[in-house]
Order: sequence, then structure tokens, then C-alpha cells
Amino acid sequence: MMATAFNAVTAVKITDIQGVAYQSPLAGQWVHNVTGVVTAKDRYGFWISGEASDDSRASSGLRVYSSLVASHVRPGDSISLSGRVAEYRQGSNPNDLLLTELELPTDLLLLSSGHTVQPVVLSKAGDRAPPATRLSAHDVGPDGWLSIPNNVTRVESANATLEPDKYGLDFWESLEGMVVTIPTPTTSGFPDRFGSLWVYGDWDIQGKNERGGLTITFVDNTPDAHSGTVLLGRPLDGTRLPKSAVGTSLSDVTGVVTYQFGYYHILPLTAPNVLSAPQAEAAPATILAGLDPCQITIGDYNVENMGPRSQHIPRIADHIVNYLHAPDIVFLQEIQDDSGSRNNGVTSANKTLAALVKAISNVQGLHPHAASSTKPAYSFVDVPPEDNVDGGKPGSNIRVAYLWRSDKVSLLPGLRGTATQATEVIEESEGEFTLNLNPGRIDPTSLAWEESRKPLAAAWQTTTGERFFTVNVHFSSKRDSSSQHGDARPPVNGHADRRTHQANVTAAFVESILAKDANASIIFGGDMNDFVQTRSVFSALTSVLNDINDVSNIDPVERYTYVYEQNTQEIDHVFVSDAVAQRGTQVQHVHVNTWAQTTAARASDHDPTVAKVWVCDAPAPPGDAHGGWYQGLWNQFIPVLLYPSTIVFKLMGM
Repeated sequence: MMATAFNAVTAVKITDIQGVAYQSPLAGQWVHNVTGVVTAKDRYGFWISGEASDDSRASSGLRVYSSLVASHVRPGDSISLSGRVAEYRQGSNPNDLLLTELELPTDLLLLSSGHTVQPVVLSKAGDRAPPATRLSAHDVGPDGWLSIPNNVTRVESANATLEPDKYGLDFWESLEGMVVTIPTPTTSGFPDRFGSLWVYGDWDIQGKNERGGLTITFVDNTPDAHSGTVLLGRPLDGTRLPKSAVGTSLSDVTGVVTYQFGYYHILPLTAPNVLSAPQAEAAPATILAGLDPCQITIGDYNVENMGPRSQHIPRIADHIVNYLHAPDIVFLQEIQDDSGSRNNGVTSANKTLAALVKAISNVQGLHPHAASSTKPAYSFVDVPPEDNVDGGKPGSNIRVAYLWRSDKVSLLPGLRGTATQATEVIEESEGEFTLNLNPGRIDPTSLAWEESRKPLAAAWQTTTGERFFTVNVHFSSKRDSSSQHGDARPPVNGHADRRTHQANVTAAFVESILAKDANASIIFGGDMNDFVQTRSVFSALTSVLNDINDVSNIDPVERYTYVYEQNTQEIDHVFVSDAVAQRGTQVQHVHVNTWAQTTAARASDHDPTVAKVWVCDAPAPPGDAHGGWYQGLWNQFIPVLLYPSTIVFKLMGM
């Protein structure tokens, strides 16, 4: 297989093959006497490194595709060879970017052996570092990479000159085929289905939360795409990447930059080790039940396909009691019917909800405001869907539902709606407002809810008769989204049009309440399957309601309930009406699942949220004209006086 002499043709440099754009200027052409040092091998070929260029846009690394030729070379060999330049797309996904490679290699000549290629060190103190926030110059629009319309531009069709100092995709493309080192990287999520890990290194990066994950936030009024993150793929020496979770610190990683499965990867020469990992156990919420009837605690939890015999029911019950402290009302999503995932026509979820309520009653209440023997008693309600109409796993008939504690709140009297009946706000003879169907679905026959869960509205009253409204939603999934590292720019945000329509329909319902009572207390929550940074989806809702994170002054980097790919992200939201916002709120996202050590250790793929709201004004003491001041005093200090153990939690920051 080895040649003994050069062909008499002018040599071509690897940097000439790679060029300064996404596609090679020599694509489809035969090139000769390409020289470089073999840096790594796999069973399909190998990589070579050539003479570096002063132009950081031009990679000096190249993939050579040939398992036969690979069997004749070893890392450290200096070789010369010829072949055809190709732009390769792995598999059949048209959204994958192209990989520049040399195929059909011939005229292989071994020049010498024992060479070492110095890797490019990626860090603030090293050779290069990725840009902080933007992935592509083509992610145009007010919401950057989350802008709609999306899929407006194709990276490969544009084939723009690289700007690696500005854009993440350009940065990783400029290193394609090269050997790099990331000193002590940190993982930002769980392993994907291939076992690959999202990591970032010691460089400028936005949205870093206390855990070490990367939360989607605004940077210069544009959603941050975390362009500095990259996937670690399968190590080339056959070792295995370690198990890791959000915030795990790894030993130095050296490997080859490539593109596969829709994303830029570094393929380590060997697997790194875990240096440190944060504590897996999440602390319980510090938000505790209030003493005033006007003060209501709200829980929100996507319980991930819960059926009557689901093994995770006891763990979810434990979370509700011991981490959320048995909220007065719990918004639930992904409640399956009584036959679970069996596709048999059953739509009732009474057995599922009863199983959860029973499990909750069996959990010992451990929070400071409960005696050790306290067992919270919940009632439940839902509206069964039509069979196999609301999306989700076939036969499961997932829906939203409520749990509530009758010692704090009760549903206003009324007829429960059906799957196809729309509830409306009505005025009673006393001038009070309620729903004609309570609870009832919001415009369930609208095209907005095609193959999706219908929202459930309810009208409630406190033990003193004060009324308020809730809306529990589960918007369409992001299925059919495209890769953030893909060809389509901005990336395809799957079913964003449906979620926008759903937000518009539910916002119109909220407006119908506010049109009759501008001071109505409304709590709106659930799994909305999108980020508030996708402002076009949420614009109708945010025009009539307030994000409880904003009202409660939660640090933007700590607003997350879900981990996917490189991001800790919030797709479960709580919004409140102006009347609720003006009285003040508290909220916490309790990371019982995103802080797990493995995906298998989670009870759900979502974190629960707990909030405290005032649904009516607290009475001012005699002679006090400042009810708000009194409300704050009551909220913060009276519980401590009555329950001294509370102060321990506050002093511990829990």
C-alpha cells in the first residue's frame, strides 16, 4: 500500500483544502501530495495535521476517509497522499452540516515517524477560546437563535466566510479536523443517547448558574445560545466517557474536532476522569404555607407519564410533601388514564389520581410547619379527554389535573365540564364572578389544541370566601425541532406555531376574566414547552400576565426546571395577574430532578416549582393604613414567632 516516490504534482496544503468558509474551495477536485502528521484513527479512517496558517479561519486538520489506508498508518506518522476532496453529510438528515474530508486516498507515502502534534489549547489563558453567546450570523431576528420565522437561511447554501471570533458554529468549523485540548472542562447536562457529554471550558460564558449549568438568559436583549459549548463524543481508544450530570468537573480533554449526528464534537483520544461532582441532593423549598386565608401556596409539577401503577408515584409524593411542603393547590401535567399506556379506550384518570393522593397521605410531613404525624389530605379533579385526541403516548390520554387541600381552598360550586365543552367566566347575582363549568376546558375545539392537551381553568375560594382563578396548561412539545448546530438558521423550533396559537387562546381567556374584573386574582401555570426568551410565542400572555420570577426577583440564571442538550432551561412557567403581582409573590424551582446524578435517578424529567401568592388583601391591623406593610410583616415574621424552627431554615439559607 505504501508508495515509494512522490507524484510529480504541486503539493496542496491542508489549509488550502479547508479554506476559510464552510465548504472547501476544492470540493470535488483531486489533490496531490497532501502532507501531514497522523493525529488519530478510528475504524473508518484517520486525521492528519498539516502546516498551520496565520489565518485562524483555515483549519490545518483534515479527515481522511479510508479504513484500508488507516490500517497502514499510526499516530505520529508523517505522510503524503493524494485523493478527492469531498463534502460529506452523515446519514440522511438534510439538516446536518457538511464535513470536509479526503476520500479515495492513493499514493500514500510514509515520510517519517514519531512526531508529536501540539494541540490547540482552548481556554482564556490558552491559544483560542470560543465566542460567548451567538451561534451564527444567520440567526437574525429579535429573538436571535429563537427567532420566528426560522429555517430562513441554510448555512451550507450561504457558505459564508467564517467569523470565528463572533459566532460559535464558525469557531468550531475553523477547528474542524484539528487536535485541541480543553483543560478541566465542566459538563452542562446529562449524557445524550450516544453517551456524549456537553462541556464548556475556562472561557467567557454567560448564564452560568450556581450548580454549574448554563441557563438560557438574555445577553444584550438577545437569547444566549451558549455557543461555547461542545459535545465530547466516544473516545477514540475505546475507553468510555464517565457518567456525569450538571456541573461535573472533568480532567483535561484532548481530542479531534469533528461534526457528527448534527453537532460539533470533540472525539477524545482517551476518556477523561471525574475530578469533582456537586452534591446530588436538592434542598427542600424554604417557602412554607401561610397562616392567612388569603395566602395560598401553589405547586406545579410535570410528573412524566404517571399511570396508576407507575413506580415513581412514591417519589413524586415525597417531593410534594417534603420538598414543596404540601402546597394548597398542585398543578399536575402528564397524568395518564387508569390503564396507563394501554390503548384500550379508557379515558378516566380517577385511579391514577387516587393512587397519587394515597401515596401523598402515606408520606410523613417533615417540614417545620407540620407536626410529625401530619398527613396532608388532597382532593383531585380533572376533565377526561376524548380517546387518543390530546397527543402524548398513544393510549395514555395524558392530561392536566389539580390536587387541592380543602382546609385552605375549595372549588366554587358548579358543573364539571366535558372534553369538548368550553368554560366561560360568568357573573353571579351577587356580583361575584365564577365559571359556568368549574373546572372546565378552555376553547377545547380550537385548532390550537390539535393533538395537544387542553388547558383546565378553575374558580376557587378561600376559607373566608375570597375568589380567585387558576389555569393549568401543557402546550405542544418541541418535537421536530432541528439541531442548534444544524444547517437551518435560525434553528427550527418544532411546533412553535402551535404553542403561539395556544398562548393566544389562553391569553384571550385570561382577558375575558380581566374584562369583567380588572382586579381578578389569576394564577396561570404549567408545562409550556418553550422558553420565555422566545418572546414571539409568549407575547400574548406576557401582555396580560406577569412572570412570577420577575415579580419575585429571582436571579435569571437560577430560573430552570429542565435540562436538555447544553442548557438548563425553564419550560415550566408560572404567571400571575396584576392584582397578585402587586401584593408580592415568592417562587422557587426545586431541583430534585435536574440535580440528579443520572437520568435514571430522576423521578421526572422536570423539576417542580412552588410559589406563594396572595389572592386577596390581608387585613390591616386597627389604625394601620398600610396594609401592604402589614402583609409583608405577617408573611416574613409571624410564622417565625409561631414556629421557631423556621428560623433555623432561614439561617441555613434553606
